[in-house]
Amino acid sequence: MDYKKSNAPINTVTRDMIELSADTGNVYETVAIIAKRANQIAAEMKQDLEKKLQEFASINDNLEEVSENREQIEISRYFEKLPKPTLIAAQEYADHKLNFRRPSKPSNIDL
Repeated sequence: MDYKKSNAPINTVTRDMIELSADTGNVYETVAIIAKRANQIAAEMKQDLEKKLQEFASINDNLEEVSENREQIEISRYFEKLPKPTLIAAQEYADHKLNFRRPSKPSNIDL
């Protein structure tokens, strides 16, 4: 899912975790699933931001020559206004747009 087109709220929302965890039956597992997805989204957002800011990077960066670049500021502001990765992940989970799988649990392993 594209995080730019997400319908996730910008501010924090209180959610009923018991209702959210109905699919897994375990609140902690649900939180772990949402957290892993939030990490994926955060990495993707960081990569996109770095790629866009690289276009404006100057080769000769000196401490004395720090100048403000209007485009860089606008790009940074755009990314700051996006919903946070945890909110996007929680919304994806609530909308049943997240696919997750459980690794098979070993049973009666002889050591």
